[in-house]
Amino acid sequence: QVQLVESGGGLVQAGGSLRLSCAASGSILRINSMAWYRQAPGKERELVALITSGDNTNYADSAKGRFTISGNNAKTTVYLQMNSLKPEDTAVYYCNADLQRGPWGFQYNYWGQGTQVTVSS
Repeated sequence: QVQLVESGGGLVQAGGSLRLSCAASGSILRINSMAWYRQAPGKERELVALITSGDNTNYADSAKGRFTISGNNAKTTVYLQMNSLKPEDTAVYYCNADLQRGPWGFQYNYWGQGTQVTVSS
């Protein structure tokens, strides 16, 4: 099995920073990409940032210039550095992994349990 464990959420004032971490463990053959999503109350889950095994990155418009996604070479650990936080960034942040496992390298998608980020005004 595969587990994704997030950490680093919390309460911060507007303009502050937080760094989220996500650690993937288990029987993993290869991680193709890791991403951070968020879901605010009453809203749909949305992509915040994504990083591929080749270190290509993609950001939501709302995250560009403020958030940075990074990870180790194998992408078993990824980070989301969030600066200049705004109250509208308040949400549960989820780690997502697109990976291959098993002897035939089948592709799977996994989610973490989520970590709360609250930005006060």
